[in-house]
Amino acid sequence: MGMEDFWFNAIYSVAPTLGVGLIFWFIMRAIIRSDRTERKAYARIEAEERAKEAATVSEHR
Repeated sequence: MGMEDFWFNAIYSVAPTLGVGLIFWFIMRAIIRSDRTERKAYARIEAEERAKEAATVSEHR
């Protein structure tokens, strides 16, 4: 068994763990980014609704 075989086996043994780790990282990044985008959109809609409500209240005075 040569040194080449050792390094090939070492890399071959670690590759599945690295692959699963990368997939997990991409999934978590996508979830966090979509959550951030959704929160921004929700905050914008909430601000619009508050502005409409404030305008309606000021009209009735």
